[in-house]
Amino acid sequence: MHIHRGHLPGCIGRITELHAAYYAQAAGFGLAFEAKVAGELAAFCLRLNPHTDGLWLAVQDGVVHGSLVIDGSGGTPESAHLRWFILSDAARGQGIGTRLLGEALAFCRASGHARVHLWTFEGLHAARHLYEKHGFRLVHSQRGTQWGREVAEQRFECRLLSPGPA
Repeated sequence: MHIHRGHLPGCIGRITELHAAYYAQAAGFGLAFEAKVAGELAAFCLRLNPHTDGLWLAVQDGVVHGSLVIDGSGGTPESAHLRWFILSDAARGQGIGTRLLGEALAFCRASGHARVHLWTFEGLHAARHLYEKHGFRLVHSQRGTQWGREVAEQRFECRLLSPGPA
């Protein structure tokens, strides 16, 4: 499996499909979640700025098996939003998630993002382990419905660059 940087034909649909299938089974998310992923991902791809944003795809034999997005417009100029991180069942457990996250964080450092944050929800233990292994820390938790049903939403942050002298 190789990592491809940037859009490939069909990737918006495939990333949406991976999210919809996984989270329907794992969390009971439905149409509202799938539509949110599809709409926001398509809008992101149309405005992607290669200097501050990134899209990485795990591809094997022309099939997308995973994705990760860095959205540089997701906060302050120094902060980026990690979004749409997903792997197919076939890609899990092979180190692909570690590779995707490593490339994305290296891009963030090179692009001058001092911090990266992400929203997830309680109960995704393998994902949380991967985030924490890469320096992310839980900074906020709340009940919320941003994905179509109520869950314990969690915000994780990772500091990448030390602040300059005061």
